[in-house]
Amino acid sequence: MKRISVLLLVLIFVGGSVVNAQRKIDYVNPLIGTNGMGHTFPGACVPHGLVQLSPDTDTVPHNIDGKYQPRVYEYCAGYQYRDSSIVGFSHTHFNGTGHSDLGDILLMPVTGPVKYNPGTAENPDSGYRSRFSHATEKACPGYYSVVLEDYGVKAELTTTERVGVHKYTFPEGDGHIILDLKHGIYNYDGKVLWANLRIENDTLLTGYRITSGWARVNYTYFAITFSKPIKSYGYREMKPLLYNGMWRKFDVYRNFPEIGGRNVVACFDFDFSGGETLEIKVALSPVSSRGALNNLQVETAGRSFDELCRQAEQKWENALSVVDVTGDYDRTCNLYSSLYHTLINPSVYMDCDSLYRGVDHEIHKAGDFTNYTVFSVWDTYRALHPLFNLFYPSLSKDIVASFLAHYRQSVHGLLPIWSHMANENWCMIGYHGASVVADACVKGIEMDRELGLEAVVSSSTVPYLEGLAEYMESGYVPQERSSSSASVTLEYGYDDWAIYNMARVMGEQEIANKYFKRAKAYKHLIDPKLGFIRPRDRAGNWKADFDVLDTHGQGFIEGNSWNYSFYIPQDVNGLKAFMGGDKRFIERLDSLFTMELPAKYYANTEDITAEGLMGNYVHGNEPSQHIPYLYMWTSQPWKTQYRLREIMDRMYRNNIDGLCGNDDCGQMSAWYIFSAMGFYPVCPGSDQYVLGAPCFKEMTVHLENGKKLVIKAPRVSAENRYVRSVKWNGEEYKKAYLTHEALREGGELYFEMGATPNKKRLFTKEQKPYSMTKE
Repeated sequence: MKRISVLLLVLIFVGGSVVNAQRKIDYVNPLIGTNGMGHTFPGACVPHGLVQLSPDTDTVPHNIDGKYQPRVYEYCAGYQYRDSSIVGFSHTHFNGTGHSDLGDILLMPVTGPVKYNPGTAENPDSGYRSRFSHATEKACPGYYSVVLEDYGVKAELTTTERVGVHKYTFPEGDGHIILDLKHGIYNYDGKVLWANLRIENDTLLTGYRITSGWARVNYTYFAITFSKPIKSYGYREMKPLLYNGMWRKFDVYRNFPEIGGRNVVACFDFDFSGGETLEIKVALSPVSSRGALNNLQVETAGRSFDELCRQAEQKWENALSVVDVTGDYDRTCNLYSSLYHTLINPSVYMDCDSLYRGVDHEIHKAGDFTNYTVFSVWDTYRALHPLFNLFYPSLSKDIVASFLAHYRQSVHGLLPIWSHMANENWCMIGYHGASVVADACVKGIEMDRELGLEAVVSSSTVPYLEGLAEYMESGYVPQERSSSSASVTLEYGYDDWAIYNMARVMGEQEIANKYFKRAKAYKHLIDPKLGFIRPRDRAGNWKADFDVLDTHGQGFIEGNSWNYSFYIPQDVNGLKAFMGGDKRFIERLDSLFTMELPAKYYANTEDITAEGLMGNYVHGNEPSQHIPYLYMWTSQPWKTQYRLREIMDRMYRNNIDGLCGNDDCGQMSAWYIFSAMGFYPVCPGSDQYVLGAPCFKEMTVHLENGKKLVIKAPRVSAENRYVRSVKWNGEEYKKAYLTHEALREGGELYFEMGATPNKKRLFTKEQKPYSMTKE
């Protein structure tokens, strides 16, 4: 796929030339996304805000009469850069996910005759959508603007945590605001269970809608204020109800102050004869319309669009300023764009008064923590949550408290698997909430440790979770029980190791012993003849017609046996042994990165293209992302340094399609940040970060405790990618890993870089990172 350069999208691009950027936010490109798949939203938000206010460029339904529509996958974030029209601006989006939901409360400014349907991309004039040009589009942290060409309206967006703020400049005359309460991402006929709208007065609306999508029951309450009075209003029920009761005695479709239905599209008329702008504030709440109105008052009362925009920009500048870097322009943009992506989700999910909706759909008061949602845990346990533990431990404290609240409210006794908006959506495999809690515990994040241990043990013993009863009985998940049985077994085994280490640190030796044994689950699936992980049935027979390169129907998810056979982060020495020892292990790693993967193995995978491959290594699939670091357990550790530079330079670019795979709520971006610093958490749940090689001449991390972590590599370049030696606080450093305790105390990590590997820089068994099996 041809890469397209980003122009005229952020302040740093003017007329094709680069202006020297001074602020961190000037290095952020919100439009960096996935191979043109459109899984990034370009609009406005603040760090971890509930509101992500952004344009949606099409309305492809998830299904029609139950039949899946494949093109909907392109609109996971609602926006496609290649599109030429905008449907409107909705207030909730995911960042870089491979499945979707949301797109709540869409507004669209229009002029002329009112249309109540969005029309089509092929014929924009058939609905209320409008053409636009990227030449008028501007996207930067906390702000988005574009000109809607069909209406001559300039749209500007900014946000607070819970309020979307719109500013529309209309041409003189009459104008309208469309409020579409049936619009959604991954929409389908029947997704909106009910929508209700009250016109409280000529500048205030309140209401809610309840949807059933990826989140089975999602309550979104809102309060909307206009800076100008409404002249008149009306609505259409796009699919009339079969029973209207006594409401039929009223003309409910015009200037009637209470509107309800399942397919409601409303229109509000305004007088712009004086050429004024219209500012609209849309506050959201998971609890009530009153809560939304209070959120609006607390976060925006008395403040103009421009004031709130400056406030949003400052929040981003503060959050991004955790890191200072010295490096070339594009890599600096990659670094801060990655950090920006890691700060979008999880999202705050409670009102200003600390009330929130729990997964039991009861209303709770958070008390001493901020409640969060949007937990893509299968992805984010690997690097995003470890990054928070290092950069933002106070955020981690609240996230762990949110996890434990979820556990207490869950009728299943489970930590989050993939949860959003007070719903567990059950996406992906494993019980990696255990990893998040265990990693936080081991790294000293403040938490209720007894409750945490109870929660991770409970999450690992729910018998009806995918194959878990059989796993607890036999040590592996049989292929009859799950189409991803091998992947599930490996990921359960890793999670069990994280539980073991948490219990060990807490002195709970009986629990630790039990889970140490469970953590060896991978050994049940080692095919000694193939030297690969291979699924088995209940009787112990190996899967027939097995293809180690195929990602479909072979017992794996988001990976094949070649990649997943390296997914034993808790026991790399054991992995080396079953692959035939050090020499054979290195050969297998080399082959993974250099072999040719025939196109038939990825042609039908929605989010993988040839551009995202490095041999058979697929960086866009999370189970592979630790693999480049595995050389550090071998006699050729310099190969980690070579592979990392290749990945960082090829798979992360300052372009529209700059990512080689879904960012998945910041996981891909967190990988880049860690790797750019020169270390990575291969096995979250331990306190170790495995050394790699940095890509910046200097980085300074401003830790929350007031200390600084300074990383220097003055000679680093694409050629000087090899680590000749390492110093920690001026002393030669001989280990292959760093500890969390050392890093959080601050200090200077110095890398001497060169163009050739230092093959004498080897590690003894005591100097190598942790492994269950001793070398």
